[in-house]
Amino acid sequence: MTESDLIPVVDYARASADKTKDEHTVNDQKKANEQTAARLGCKIVGRFSDNDKSAMKDGVVREEFEAMLRVIREGRLPDGTPVMGCIVTADDRLIRRPGDYERFVDALTYEEGRVYADKRGFKDLYSEDVESMGLMGAVISRMEVKKTRRRVRDWHRARANEGALTSGGRPFGWQDDRKTLHPIEAPLMRQAVERVLAGGSVSGICTEWNRKGIKTPRGNVWVHRSLSRALVNPRLCGFRMIRGELITDERGEPVAGQWEPIITPDQWRAIHALFANRRGKEVRQDGTVLGALPQDHREHSYLLSGILRCGVILADGTMCGKGLRAGFVKSAGWHRYACISPSLGGCGRLTRRGDLADEFISEAVLAKLEERNVRSPGMGPWLGEHELEQKLEQMKELRQRFAAHKISNSLFFGEVERLEPEIHRLRAEREQHSLAAQRAVQDVTDIRRRWYSDTDDDRLDVSQKRTYIREALHAVIVHPAGKGRRPFNPDLLEPVWRED
Repeated sequence: MTESDLIPVVDYARASADKTKDEHTVNDQKKANEQTAARLGCKIVGRFSDNDKSAMKDGVVREEFEAMLRVIREGRLPDGTPVMGCIVTADDRLIRRPGDYERFVDALTYEEGRVYADKRGFKDLYSEDVESMGLMGAVISRMEVKKTRRRVRDWHRARANEGALTSGGRPFGWQDDRKTLHPIEAPLMRQAVERVLAGGSVSGICTEWNRKGIKTPRGNVWVHRSLSRALVNPRLCGFRMIRGELITDERGEPVAGQWEPIITPDQWRAIHALFANRRGKEVRQDGTVLGALPQDHREHSYLLSGILRCGVILADGTMCGKGLRAGFVKSAGWHRYACISPSLGGCGRLTRRGDLADEFISEAVLAKLEERNVRSPGMGPWLGEHELEQKLEQMKELRQRFAAHKISNSLFFGEVERLEPEIHRLRAEREQHSLAAQRAVQDVTDIRRRWYSDTDDDRLDVSQKRTYIREALHAVIVHPAGKGRRPFNPDLLEPVWRED
């Protein structure tokens, strides 16, 4: 057989997933197609492949598949080379959905004499029953894919209900067996949780870890997103989650995993509550409260930036109220807080020495914390525990009676709609109590010591100090001292305290 006797065809290859991104699957299919072409007397004149693309998922466009259909219908490549058919390794590499099969058959049979083959040999797509057979095959293929997905989901769910280990890479804090705590990483993660609960900045921890050369399990630097996801992962306290859902038993309580926990469930509930309620209270320019307490998402350089408010009385009788900005004065060796210029919305008429203002407000806040600690030495247990237990028992009994066909569908779903919001509310309240309890048990004496500590690893960072300040007061109004140079007067700093 001469070269001119060979049938010119195109071939098509596809891989649904390519985790290594080396196209090894489609390359193997191309080699198999070459062998099929040589065996059947064909010559591959054009190649099309879609790597890492599903043929089943809606919304996925296979560009190479679409280009191949155009070539087959026209019977030639863009350069004019004739095309008389198509070769694939198997039908499921080419099509998975009935609509794609119909379009392929229409394109190939647009003219007489076209050929189609897989590794088993030629297939006649011109026969009357081939379309119905192909459509049935596509339908069956789709059903098999759905069943496979369901089996995989059920398998993962069953393993999760048993608390079994998940697949994937090594999580930070555990050794390669993914069960035993890492001697270095586990204490770091525990300290990070405690630090964030104490008001520390996630970005600040990332900066510190990156400076010390601490990497993620994949060898990457830490960023806010990666550390935040690690901190709220219930794996830290031994719980398991799938697609954002905490795996629970029939009573609705979390299932314990088969690995060593790093923190306690109460600590995880506290930090989960913290991240779930990131926005706090806003303050009007005159110091009155608007809404929730704002959270610091970045590491601040100065203690009272945005907390100090300009108290200058304007010509219309209102107070300026703008947040003061900080800047370092090289000639003086200290920083100062100043109102922004009129072009930016401030008055630009007030400045205050920063280090002395920081010292005065720090002492005022520490004194307030000590006063509160004397009045309320402990929070006590969460009072809603019994109510939550009752709701969970009601839900368990409801599900058991429904499974035994002892109650109607309408009654079951009606009761579920009533109970689920109540359970969700009680669990949220428990998380908030855990957060408050974690902060309440902190020794104020230790906070004062760490506030002024000379050791970097022991000293509270700026974000932690700002959290204590924001929890103690709404704002600090800075009243003008008058014209000319005046000595620092702490009486001109008016803290707006939060109600106890």
